[in-house]
Amino acid sequence: MDGKAGNIKIAVIGVGHLGQHHARIYTELPGAELVAVADLSETRRREVGGRLKVPAVADYRSLIGKVDAVSVAVPTGAHYPIALTFLQAGSDVLVEKPITQTVGEADVLIAAAAKGGRILQVGHSERYNGAVRALAGQVQDPGFIEVHRMGPFPGRGTDVDVVLDLMIHDIDIVLTLVKSPVTSVSAVGVPVVSGQVDIANARLEFASGCVANITASRVSGERLRKIRVFQRDTYFVLDYASQELNLFRKTSGDGSGKARLTRIEVPVARVEPLRQELDDFLESVRTRRPPLVPGEAGREAVAVAAQIIERL
Repeated sequence: MDGKAGNIKIAVIGVGHLGQHHARIYTELPGAELVAVADLSETRRREVGGRLKVPAVADYRSLIGKVDAVSVAVPTGAHYPIALTFLQAGSDVLVEKPITQTVGEADVLIAAAAKGGRILQVGHSERYNGAVRALAGQVQDPGFIEVHRMGPFPGRGTDVDVVLDLMIHDIDIVLTLVKSPVTSVSAVGVPVVSGQVDIANARLEFASGCVANITASRVSGERLRKIRVFQRDTYFVLDYASQELNLFRKTSGDGSGKARLTRIEVPVARVEPLRQELDDFLESVRTRRPPLVPGEAGREAVAVAAQIIERL
């Protein structure tokens, strides 16, 4: 069932806060046939299944062997067993971020996908953000990166700490921008509401000399999702939410010989990142080419996250 002829039969496992949007978008994308949703919560599965007019089941195992592909959007601790089950059954898998809780589990999923010739994609949706894609095309040799991802307590996703819940997005983005091995990690974090670390700051040092300072909080009164990237003679300011990207470039100014910074707004093709992510997954299923965020990329983000958590 490689989806080469006709629609790709797909199911969404877990239709909570994020999974319901996976299901909705699949019903809107050409070439996809949402055949079922699965969730342990009877309320959630009935509501989403009824709204989208698709069958809703409690046990995801009833779908094994009946679908070409699945989106796995369950709590993080369940990513590994569910993704592995479908990969071994011959389905392609998109698993939400983080790919797994541990590097070892990620390695098993990557090996299972390779053995079965399956697509394994990780849901790092910020990679599809229009401003992020524009930034990736502009950054050349970053020397310092500063990231803030902050928001109020969500009441969800607290099966893991804020590093795997929120910071994992920015770890992935930073790794794609720097393209150099991490040589040193330091971190501090505080549990505030959930009993796990709810606000954390990490400092990553790279072999290239670049330093990244990443702050993530799920107990903040304000919402802030920004990244600043500094390189010689230029720095970039990116707003994830508004998909705006500005660069500030050193110029000679008015002829006086004094340098100044000139602001330039970078054109951005604003998109719905999750829709772009799911479209990429379907195209990978259809054509068998690797997705933008393969399992290996998800593994690298978890490996750095594990070092951060170890130092908290």
